[in-house]
Amino acid sequence: MSKAVTVKDIPANVFIPALATHLKKKFADAKIELPDWHDRVKTAVFKELSPADDDWYFTRAASLARRVYIKGGQGVGSLRVVYGGSERRGACPNRFRRASGAIIRHALQDLQTLDIVDVKKDKSGRWVTKNGRHELDTIASQIANK
Repeated sequence: MSKAVTVKDIPANVFIPALATHLKKKFADAKIELPDWHDRVKTAVFKELSPADDDWYFTRAASLARRVYIKGGQGVGSLRVVYGGSERRGACPNRFRRASGAIIRHALQDLQTLDIVDVKKDKSGRWVTKNGRHELDTIASQIANK
């Protein structure tokens, strides 16, 4: 009898790319279009350039889904802090800046359309749905079986 594998058992650097490719297929099936600005936007104020990877949006959505799975109840504000970083200000000391909330909000809304995350009525923040938990655990077990 084998132990059930969950997302928590798989390292993030292995799980997130696998989930990103799965989400890319699922976006095409559900006919969800990427936002018009996805090819020219920076992910945060402290970034100098936009992402070099063309599929960065799917990677961010996969990372958000994993983060909400591991620690539910997170809203856009707390996720902005998680994806934030240090802004280089030349001769002045560096300071912490939060990530873009529009990107996080839009990705969470797309995950909500795919029924992976949802908002609970009596609790704040986003939570993984039953369908989303099953889907993410299935991908984790496929990775573990390889």
